[in-house]
Amino acid sequence: MTLKELSEATELSVGFLSQVERGSSSLAITSLKKIADALQIEMADFFQKDIAIKYINKQEDQKPFQTTRSDSIFTMLSGHFNDRKMEAFKVLVKPLQVDTFTFGHPGEEFHYVLKGAIIFVVEQEEFYLKEGESIHFPSELKHMWKNPLNEETVIISVLTPVIF
Repeated sequence: MTLKELSEATELSVGFLSQVERGSSSLAITSLKKIADALQIEMADFFQKDIAIKYINKQEDQKPFQTTRSDSIFTMLSGHFNDRKMEAFKVLVKPLQVDTFTFGHPGEEFHYVLKGAIIFVVEQEEFYLKEGESIHFPSELKHMWKNPLNEETVIISVLTPVIF
């Protein structure tokens, strides 16, 4: 596939794709997904071909982490194997935390409230979820969350596509 063809398929400029190809520019995850879709491959194919198969994720192996765009603490719950399509996390949302960064990306999201409450804002519509309630939506829609409580909220989140 030529850079021009890839540019047309992804709506990314030829100049930008050329910079990425030469290693002089980096990609956002959404741009990487567009390229993977255009090439008809999984995003994970860019990073590794074969991974150690791991179906069970024991508690002692779970390592909490944070991202640069959220104060939430994420713990991976998914197994690891080639060609998996979804990713599951336990998410701890701090008291009164508001993630003001709204974004959309390819795929779907499912969130289930284990403890506390959360407000999901999807395309500017607010959904208040209490313990035992869930939300499932196309993640292309602009979305964010906020914890309205003075206590930690715990969520199980399942996302597609796989990003980690």
